[in-house]
Amino acid sequence: MINFMKRNLLVFFKDKASVFFSLLSVFIIIGMYALFLGDVWTSGMSELSNARGIMDSWIVAGLIAVTSVTTTMGAFGTMVEDKTRKIIKDIRSSPLPRISIAGGYILSAFVIGVIMCVIALALCEVYIVAEGGTLLGGMQLLKVFGLILLSTFSNTALVLFFVSFFQSNNAFSIASTIIGTVIGFLTGIYIPIGQLPTSVQAVIKVFPPSHSALLLRQVIMEDVLKTGFAGAPADVVESFKELMGVTFKIGDTTVTPLLSIGILIASGLVFLTLSILNLSRKKK
Repeated sequence: MINFMKRNLLVFFKDKASVFFSLLSVFIIIGMYALFLGDVWTSGMSELSNARGIMDSWIVAGLIAVTSVTTTMGAFGTMVEDKTRKIIKDIRSSPLPRISIAGGYILSAFVIGVIMCVIALALCEVYIVAEGGTLLGGMQLLKVFGLILLSTFSNTALVLFFVSFFQSNNAFSIASTIIGTVIGFLTGIYIPIGQLPTSVQAVIKVFPPSHSALLLRQVIMEDVLKTGFAGAPADVVESFKELMGVTFKIGDTTVTPLLSIGILIASGLVFLTLSILNLSRKKK
């Protein structure tokens, strides 16, 4: 299984186009933020001395959440390519057990997702420092890395479920384009969650990757929010957090970090099970 995982890693990273397109959504978000979104959002926060720092931290958290989805999607392109080119028949004719083949695809996608998220975090930290901000502390970095592992696990399983239905590169490419387009909305990056209609907010609040963004925002934005809203009334701070997707409310109940973690773990296990069942059904 490990050797097969290594093979998939090499295939993915040798294909520069796959790497680029798996990060395309991230590049689009960065470009939109740098060109106009950043100025639009901070223009209404002139009363805060560190408005840009708050929004930089906010976008970083969202970018990492998006990266954990799009890069795992790109990683599973190897599996679809193997099916399309009939390479999977040669792989299955080898002594490698079927469970090891499936495990190799899943592990390689997970590892790719983690690697790309860590790279994205490092680049974003460099950007924040260049803009006059400060690096995350050691404990915060540990929390962020733990959330990267959890988010990538959950999103790997979610993406695998959808990819398990694809038998051609065309279908996979279309799905990748659609997911890359809507993921920014579903994680509340293009438009803050609090500005969306209630029905759309309800969908976002049950979408597992949005809980990845939620948890990452709570960690990455912790210090800048304390600085920016020092002395502000608690209800003002809570309203801002709810608007920007730093906290979720279902009715009058605030979603706790523990509940969000539970949602990510549960969704990961459920979609992983469904994916395995679907792949097994197609082999009969």
